[in-house]
Amino acid sequence: MLSFDIHSPEQEIHSTKYLAKGVRVFVKRDDLIHPFISGNKWRKLKYHLIEAKRLEKKKLCTFGGAWSNHLLATACAGALFGFKTKAFVRGEQVNNPVLSLCQVYGMELEFVSRESYRNKEELKSIVKDKDTFIIEEGGFGPLALNGCEELIYELANKYNHLFVASGTGTTTAGLQKGLNNSNLTTTLHTVPVLKNGEFIRTEIESLGVSSQQIEFHTDYHFGGYAKSKPELLEFIKTFVAQTGILIEPTYTGKLFYAVDDLIQKDYFRPNDKILILHTGGLTGFLGMYERFTF
Repeated sequence: MLSFDIHSPEQEIHSTKYLAKGVRVFVKRDDLIHPFISGNKWRKLKYHLIEAKRLEKKKLCTFGGAWSNHLLATACAGALFGFKTKAFVRGEQVNNPVLSLCQVYGMELEFVSRESYRNKEELKSIVKDKDTFIIEEGGFGPLALNGCEELIYELANKYNHLFVASGTGTTTAGLQKGLNNSNLTTTLHTVPVLKNGEFIRTEIESLGVSSQQIEFHTDYHFGGYAKSKPELLEFIKTFVAQTGILIEPTYTGKLFYAVDDLIQKDYFRPNDKILILHTGGLTGFLGMYERFTF
C-alpha cells in the first residue's frame, strides 16, 4: 500500500482589494504536497500507482512534452514507490532542468517526432508487456478522477465557489464528481489555459461527468498553452511578492489572474467565499523565467 502524507491547507489571502469587494479568497495549497509530486499531479497519479502495485507491475510508462510536470512527478513517484519509469517525450531531443531531474530520478527518456507522438497506440505497443503499466499523458483517465475527487472530502470549510485551471479537464471532472457525491452547492469554475477551451467540456463528458454545472472562463489563456502577455507576468510578480505563494505563467498564474479580474468586475456577491485550487507544477516556471523583467 502506498504511504504518502498530504499537507494541503486552506490558506486565506488577506488583500485590501478583496476586502473592499466584500469577498473572502482562500487557496487550497496542493503545491505543498511534495516538491515534485505536487498538486493535481499527485492526485491524478495516486490510483494509477495503486493499480500498478495491485497488478504487480514493475515499470511505469507515460507521455509528455519537454517541460512536463507530469513526467517529473511520475519519475519521482516511481523512485519513491519502487517502479522503474520510462517516458516518450514529444519533439526533438533537448536538455532542460525538468528532464534532467527526470533522469536523476531514474527515468528513461525516448524522444519521438511530433507525428509519431500523435500515434500513441503504436508507441504503447512498443512497451506493452506483463511488467509495464501505461499511464496516459497527464494522468488522464478514470483512475485520475478518484484522486481528484478526494480533494473535496478534505475541505475544512464550505465555499460558494471553487476555481481550478484546466488543460485536459480531468481535475475539473474529479472535483465536480466529489461535489456531486457530497451534495455541496459550491459552484465549480474552470479556467482553460489553451485557446478555444470549450473543447474541455467534451473531455469531461468522456469521463462520465456532466459539464452542465461547471462554469467555464475561456478568456484567460493569454494566447494559448504556455503563452503569456506582459499583464499576466506583472500580475504574477506582484501576487507572489505580496503573498509569498509562488505561481507560474502556464497554469496557476492564469487561474489566479482570472479570479482577481472577476472580483474587480463584481462577478461575485458580497460575502461570497472563494477557494482557488493551487495545482502545483511550479517547475514549469523554469522554462519561462526569461520572460520576466525586473
